[in-house]
Amino acid sequence: MDKRYTALTLQQQLELRRQAVQDVLANQQWSIAEAIRHLKMNMRITTAELARLSGVSFRTLQDIERERSEGNVQTINRILSVLGLKLGVVRIAQSLGEPTQPVAAQQDLPH
Repeated sequence: MDKRYTALTLQQQLELRRQAVQDVLANQQWSIAEAIRHLKMNMRITTAELARLSGVSFRTLQDIERERSEGNVQTINRILSVLGLKLGVVRIAQSLGEPTQPVAAQQDLPH
């Protein structure tokens, strides 16, 4: 946990994580960089801590956060997996206000 903040109980840390993940899921228009920055800030962890937890180099994570790199799917999934998330495919909304849903949730896909 970022040393700039007072220590939190495990329950408080889990609540921060839950809220940060809900925020990201509710804001599908955010870029990957915006989502990662939001998760980090709200979970009160540093870039170095997230890099260590995800197994991604500090520099790579920093470049993604600063939008100097988009990263690749594997790298982004390694970062998001720390929070139980992964990249997914969603249908682009047909009109404003129409929520986007995962493709698998909208139609039966062949197995």
